[in-house]
This record gives sequence, structure tokens and C-alpha cells, in this order.
Amino acid sequence: GEGNSMLKVALWGDSIGRGVAFDISRGRYAVLRDYFGRILEREGSIDIENRARFGATAEEGLADFEATSDISASVVAIEYGGNDCNMPWADIANNPEGIYSPKVELSQFEKTLSDFVSAVRERGLRPLLVTPPPLHAPRFFEWISTGLNKANILEFLGDIDNVYRWQERYALAVHRVARTLSTTLFDLRDAFLAQRDMPSLYSPDGMHPNEKGHQLIADAALRFFSSWKLNLA
Repeated sequence: GEGNSMLKVALWGDSIGRGVAFDISRGRYAVLRDYFGRILEREGSIDIENRARFGATAEEGLADFEATSDISASVVAIEYGGNDCNMPWADIANNPEGIYSPKVELSQFEKTLSDFVSAVRERGLRPLLVTPPPLHAPRFFEWISTGLNKANILEFLGDIDNVYRWQERYALAVHRVARTLSTTLFDLRDAFLAQRDMPSLYSPDGMHPNEKGHQLIADAALRFFSSWKLNLA
């Protein structure tokens, strides 16, 4: 529906925000036909102006936001963490003794999110922070170590769940920024953690939600936005 009652939300995020998942039949990543944005638009409740990009970090997102002049939405959702926390797995597989850095250090990720919130407010728009969905650690580990030295990656990690804990610290940073800057938080991660059948909501990579996962995102977003009193008078 194109009624004025439809809430417009501009989304800056990564491949999860873009609706990308691993397509088993095609053997590659592709945008889901029914990703959460399409579901919400079909239901006529929320119109997503999607600026998310596959592989994007918060820093890349902020640069893109600052270079974008035409934003028709009043709310800007910020959804990052999944790429920022990722490690150079091939290098680790070759030498697990080495010292490695994530794509974006945790402190830098947190600072960038703070800068992003400020940049959104400076333009008179309303920032909304979104926590990244959790990883399914066993599946993610199998995925990243395919064709690499699994034993070495495991030696570096210590245990398979380490990768879950590591990514969780980035999600906690999103909470900290929301608290520090009194920004509204949409805790998408919690919607996934609440599911007993969480593995069934993910692609084979243990990282990207599948169509069932995107239905969950849409449901969670609807619940969130209907309870969030938008004082946008």
C-alpha cells in the first residue's frame, strides 16, 4: 500500500540487511526472493529504503551515508557487526600462531557506530541501532574452514564456540553505544536467540538467515515498530 501511514525506514547495513543468503541450488550468494524488506512492504506497514551492501563494515556504511544526499525516510536503521568482526581465516589456517586483527577492531567499531548515530542526528533524522543476529558456531566453523586447515583454525580458536563469543562482543558494543548515546535499539539478535530451532533459520554458512530467518526478522520488526511510539509529529 502507498498510503501515508506507511513508515519509511532507510537502512544502512550489511548483507543481512540486504537480504543475501547462500542459495544451495545455485551454489552462490543471492538476494532472497522473500527477504524481510519485501515481506514488510507486501504487508503495507514499513517501507524499507535499502542502502545495505554485501560485505559492508560500519566504516564503509558511514562513508556511504555521508555521501548520500537524498534520504526520504525519517528513521535511519544502522545494522553492522558481521563483517567488522570477521577474521582472515586463510592466513590463520596457514599459521595459527600468528597475531591477527579483525576487519575492524572492536573499539574502532564502537567509535564508528557512535559517529554514525551523531551523523544521523546532525541531519535531523532519527537513528535506530540494530544488533547483528548471532552466528551458528558449528556451521560457521565448517563453512569458513572448508578447503583450509581445519585443525589449525581450531587451534587458533581454542574451541568452536569462541567464534560465537567473539561476534557477541560486537553485538554488545551496539548495546553500549545505544545506552551511551540514548539511541533507540532494535535487539534483532534477541529474536533469534529466543528460537529453540535457531539453526533452521540459517543458510549453510551459519551466518546469513535463510527465508525462514527473514520471516522472523520481518515479524520482529513489525512487533518492534508497532510498539515504538514514533514521536515524529
